[in-house]
Amino acid sequence: MARWDAVVVGGGHAGCEAARLLSLRGLCTALVTDRREAIGRMSCNPSVGGVGKGHLVRELDALGGLMGKAADRTGTHFRLLNASKGPAVQGLRCQSDRDCYSRTVRGLVEATPGLEVLEGRVAGLLLAGGRAAGVVLEGGGTIEARAVVLTAGTFLGAEMHVGEERTPGGRTGEFAAAALSNFLKNMGVAMLRLKTGTPCRLHRDSIRWETLERQEGDPSPEPFSLQSAPFPVLPQMACHLTRTTAATAALVRANLHRSPLYAGAIRGVGPRYCPSLEDKVVRFPHHETHQVFLEPDGLESEEVYPNGLSTSLPREVQEALVRTLPGLEEARLLRHGYAVEYDAVDPRQVTASLECRAFPGFYLAGQVLGTTGYEEAAALGLWAGYNAARALRGEPPFRLRRDEAYLAVLVDDLVTRGVTEPYRMFTSRAEHRLLLDRHSAYRRLSAYGEADGVVPAAEAAEVRDREAAVERILRRLRAERLPGTGERPTLAAWLARPGADPAELLPLLSEPAFERREVREYVASEVKGEGYRERERQEARRIARAGATALPADLAYGAIPGLSREVVERLTAARPETLGQAARIPGVTPAALTLLRVAAAGRGRA
Repeated sequence: MARWDAVVVGGGHAGCEAARLLSLRGLCTALVTDRREAIGRMSCNPSVGGVGKGHLVRELDALGGLMGKAADRTGTHFRLLNASKGPAVQGLRCQSDRDCYSRTVRGLVEATPGLEVLEGRVAGLLLAGGRAAGVVLEGGGTIEARAVVLTAGTFLGAEMHVGEERTPGGRTGEFAAAALSNFLKNMGVAMLRLKTGTPCRLHRDSIRWETLERQEGDPSPEPFSLQSAPFPVLPQMACHLTRTTAATAALVRANLHRSPLYAGAIRGVGPRYCPSLEDKVVRFPHHETHQVFLEPDGLESEEVYPNGLSTSLPREVQEALVRTLPGLEEARLLRHGYAVEYDAVDPRQVTASLECRAFPGFYLAGQVLGTTGYEEAAALGLWAGYNAARALRGEPPFRLRRDEAYLAVLVDDLVTRGVTEPYRMFTSRAEHRLLLDRHSAYRRLSAYGEADGVVPAAEAAEVRDREAAVERILRRLRAERLPGTGERPTLAAWLARPGADPAELLPLLSEPAFERREVREYVASEVKGEGYRERERQEARRIARAGATALPADLAYGAIPGLSREVVERLTAARPETLGQAARIPGVTPAALTLLRVAAAGRGRA
């Protein structure tokens, strides 16, 4: 009998969410990490959220995750991005105190009943009857478990690059999981080679702050978690803005031959939406300058993170180019920037439960599945935790629709389409994003967390009370009219007008809940987007009906007459579970979908 129900490999953002979720479901869980003090570490930018990413964090909170609460407790600079646009594309973001965030996450993990943190390095899987049965540790020890969740981040076969220097490691000062990467390859797991990077760190006392543009956070910030009170917890800090110059670009061009990106030392593909300084100079030569945000690392930290200055140029070149930026003429570098090249698993090899098809009981989550960012990693960790827990308890899989959550969009994109570069969440990836604004996350998702017992009863009750209050207010707004004589619009019709401020309705509504700003914004969002959302719901139902046909897991695509070789290869790689999922695979044509529907119907009659 295995001592553990589940073992989670890796203590990053994905691993913490997965391990905590499994333990909250009453399963005895081991979290294996190289160093306990590195749990929840922010390897790159000490921030949480953003456009698309902030939606994921709110959804995580609605489902019982920890990232939103940890961000609220440790945030030093909160801001709502795209505040002038509609709620569908707004994004909560905060700058966190890096060390405080890690300590907070570690505290939440270690306080979870049934969860034990073990220090060690995993070298491979234990298999029994073709199923995952635990892990093998470097040095020969084993940990037996009924399920394994791998959240190895950027550590598989990892190599760091600074100019001509090449050092094994997935993060500065840490190791590379070479043995585990080789084990997976020897098992026949298809791997990708990806790349990420991080900028240098600057000493705050060496920056001429008085010459820079100052950026304050929101004066009355909105938390990620509606359960965060009091809020904010920490004193708030300002960020500052500078820009690269013509001298910066000239220095980069003069040293491109020494950049591992352009010298051919790096084969891995990096995130297109977070380019290095070298890529910016080469790909956007018409831009005279590029923004660099100077973000504090923490209240007590002497480090400053220059967001937008990611580079792997040689150390002496980094020293020189930093000083070409206004305000940084005398800057001292505490740490140099570097690139990390690492192995990731092709996500088309996992099911929609994030379980490896070839080895049942083996789940993968986070950057090891080809994503980039703390938020995407945490979301996949929670999803894997939900599904591993349900499988161990003999329950149906945890699934959400694309019109129900950004989490579902993330998972479906990965397992259906795969990746050619590290995947980053954007609101534009969700075809039904009008239904997925941050205000409605709890309405959409909290019932799942409550049913699985991972959302505390008090939080679930608070969500129900809030939703009931919003519905009550909406009914009143639709029924009551503005005071006065003549043709008077309903309060809802008035609020739907561009620029209408819901706070102006406070004297007309004796509703205590409406006095809370987040409730007023929620109500305003519902009123202003009502017609658009109803059309979105109808379209989502139509798509769901058309794509609901199940495809057998063992369907032999190569035996279906009329399918091209390319379509067969793509379907075989992705193994879609429904016709709708097959339709989202690039290259699968309407004619191919007709053939699939006929083949599935034939299997059903057989």
